[in-house]
Amino acid sequence: MKNNMQGAQSIRIGDILLESGFITADQLSMALQKQKDKEENPNGLKIGDFLLKLGYVSETQLLHALSTRLKVPFVDLTTAKIDGDSAKKIPEALARKHVCIGYKINHGRLYVATNDPINFFIFEELKISTGMEIYPMLATQSSIMDAINRIYTQSNVSGVVDDINKEYQEERHRTQIQTQVEQESEERVDNAPVVRLVNQLIESAFRRNASDIHVEAFKDRTRIRMRIDGELMEVMTVKIQAHQALVTRLKIMGGMNIAERRIPLDGRAGMVVDGVTLDIRISTIPAVYGEKAVLRLLSTADEKARPVTELGMTEYNYEMFRSIIRCPHGVMLVTGPTGSGKSTTLYATLGALYTPKLNLVTVEDPVEKKMDGINQVQINVKAGMTFAAALRSLLRQDPDVIMIGEIRDGETADIAIRAAITGHLVLSTLHTNDAASTILRLVDMGVAPYMVASSLIGVVAQRLVRLLCPVCRQKRIIDDPADLRLVGVNHQVEVYDPMPGGCRDCSATGYKGRTAIHEIIITNNAIKEIISGGGTASEIEEMAIKNGTKLLRHNVAEMVLAGRTTMDELVKATYTV
Repeated sequence: MKNNMQGAQSIRIGDILLESGFITADQLSMALQKQKDKEENPNGLKIGDFLLKLGYVSETQLLHALSTRLKVPFVDLTTAKIDGDSAKKIPEALARKHVCIGYKINHGRLYVATNDPINFFIFEELKISTGMEIYPMLATQSSIMDAINRIYTQSNVSGVVDDINKEYQEERHRTQIQTQVEQESEERVDNAPVVRLVNQLIESAFRRNASDIHVEAFKDRTRIRMRIDGELMEVMTVKIQAHQALVTRLKIMGGMNIAERRIPLDGRAGMVVDGVTLDIRISTIPAVYGEKAVLRLLSTADEKARPVTELGMTEYNYEMFRSIIRCPHGVMLVTGPTGSGKSTTLYATLGALYTPKLNLVTVEDPVEKKMDGINQVQINVKAGMTFAAALRSLLRQDPDVIMIGEIRDGETADIAIRAAITGHLVLSTLHTNDAASTILRLVDMGVAPYMVASSLIGVVAQRLVRLLCPVCRQKRIIDDPADLRLVGVNHQVEVYDPMPGGCRDCSATGYKGRTAIHEIIITNNAIKEIISGGGTASEIEEMAIKNGTKLLRHNVAEMVLAGRTTMDELVKATYTV
């Protein structure tokens, strides 16, 4: 290992990358010049890391080059199978501290995946901890952290579930399950296994990018499911005897009344996972065999807003969107079902508009992300601070841009429209099925059609669709006329489906991640005339298409033909009778 450290001092990683065809001679020459410039490279990065920063190479390409130079094998942890027993040889705290994970054991030697194979001190510490000879293997930092989160989290959850089930094993033969839950839950609520189970569930959900956790009571078991990429997946079951203790623990976290089991309750909690502060909304409702609890995991309030360029818009839709937000005054509405990313779009828009020269103000319930430089107002209905009341006050605060979390009633809609007419840019959301019906929804709420026509500058409708796993997707031909009409072609085409059973890379679902699809209407003069004349949603949509609007089904159909998503997702996101 020491020889490797000495050799590392003379590594010409740039030459290796050049010989491997990962970069060109011009890129290497330019990078070497910039690396010596203290303004370009204030942190003194080595050439490999500097090439990575410039985007000339990927992390995987850089490690392949290091693998060649150091003669340390490279392993792709996104596809390779990690031996669970080998991973458990290294304590979780040590694995996270040094960003490494046990990969396999061979002839009494522990092979360890790391992104720093020349750090002799790491392997000395691992040798002392495991009592085994350590052999390094190169892997990307991101793949190592994903493996650590996946393997240790699942191991911890399984251990806690075993403890829970063992604790309640002696109660198996009692016949009155609900009675025994009520009698014994109070004394068990602070029991360590229940507390640990809740914590591990939330950690596991966060690391698997789940949006919700469902805790449901049935006759002989408690089922726990997570919503991952928009679909519910069962992750475990525990004994029904533990159900009330589990729900009571959730109520304590959310500051709810643990003695009240007859009516729905709502609460809120916070938790730090992997250095990220989670905002957790907790809801309970009485059911036949015990209360059902749902936890919604929201992004940390201190997390930076996503840039507009990362909203998943096509280049065509992005240009239409930019033309809307360039307007100095008017109303822009974002519409879609719950959980479709409307708030993310609004926050991204605020980030794009922000400048110290403008006064940006938001009215939200609740404030989901705290944004530096933007004045954010929290609604408090009990104190009389409604959307309408807050808006009236904000108009006296000299705002340039106002973001309203949601237009819920006619009064709020009317004030928002009047604010736009008097020279403010107003951003908000509505719950409708498509962009065209959003316009008429404002009229239904009591706003005069001529006011809607004169103030509305654009509507963005959006949905989230699941993306196919690129590792295990499989091809098929469609020639059914009904399917061909859905994707907008008149000849047979190739599409992709998820492989049954999926793969390890996509947690056996066939899908990995989600993206947004968009439908954008810019209200030009022709559409304004239709609105003022009391036109229908169909007339507005027809004119919008003539003006260049691509409907949601057109957006997702393009993704289907490109192999990014499936026919099932197209139907689920856009099909109407």
